[in-house]
Amino acid sequence: MDSTIDLLDPDKALDLNHIRYQLIRLEDTIVFALVERAQFPLNPTIYVPGALALPDFSGSFLDWIFVQKERIYASVRRYQAPDEYPFFPEVLKMEPILKPLNYPKLLHPNTVNINEKIMKVYIENILPAICKSSDKSRGDRGEQQENYGSSAVADVGVLQALSRRIHFGKFVAESKFRDDVKGFSRLINEKNGEEIGNRITKPAVEEQVLRRLRHKAQIYGRDPTLNPDEGGGADGNAGVGKIDVEAVVQMYRDFVIPLTKDVEVEYLLQRLIEPEEDKTTPAGVA
Repeated sequence: MDSTIDLLDPDKALDLNHIRYQLIRLEDTIVFALVERAQFPLNPTIYVPGALALPDFSGSFLDWIFVQKERIYASVRRYQAPDEYPFFPEVLKMEPILKPLNYPKLLHPNTVNINEKIMKVYIENILPAICKSSDKSRGDRGEQQENYGSSAVADVGVLQALSRRIHFGKFVAESKFRDDVKGFSRLINEKNGEEIGNRITKPAVEEQVLRRLRHKAQIYGRDPTLNPDEGGGADGNAGVGKIDVEAVVQMYRDFVIPLTKDVEVEYLLQRLIEPEEDKTTPAGVA
């Protein structure tokens, strides 16, 4: 079976096996993006609105970079895809230069978009852990003005990958709903978000995800040209790692998995709502 998810094929897009494969591939994307970001200092200045003078813009330097990139992505219809969500929804007003694709109806119309929360968690919790140096000889990695641009560009890559992975919870939720319409409909009508959360939670699967992620961070976060005799330990992690493996695992355990679950629950709580025609926010454009 071809495991690649195809959003133009409803059978594949809502098949849990294909969804799981996509989530596993997104783990690779996220770890590589974090390794890229971790090479630069934290550079907290770029996250403070008004800290750097920007023409006709009052947000942070990261916001400014992000808006420019999302305008380009919107122009090539990125946010017309049902698995993509902009951090700055105003870019949705842009007319794409490419002809629209005819996506089938995969998700129920909904307004779930937690990118604002993802951004906050990333800046306040994930970045400080990822950019913290374990090598004391390197000193304070707090600020390097020459890396402001590179840091922000890398941030965009991480945030987009995190957003896509977390919002993929909608596909998981829709697949599970279709497997048990009666059971979930009862809980939705009762507005029992807690029990919905319990029903979609699979502790064994979550532990498997964390074990796999730890292994990937260990492998992707070290130089493959080195061997254990050149400073590595018995676990094969030669030399100084490019990223804190435990920080990556903690990120998934404390933020990615819980936020994905939040998306699933919020989506399901809206699953039975028939939107008013003029006020519908199509799935994928929330």
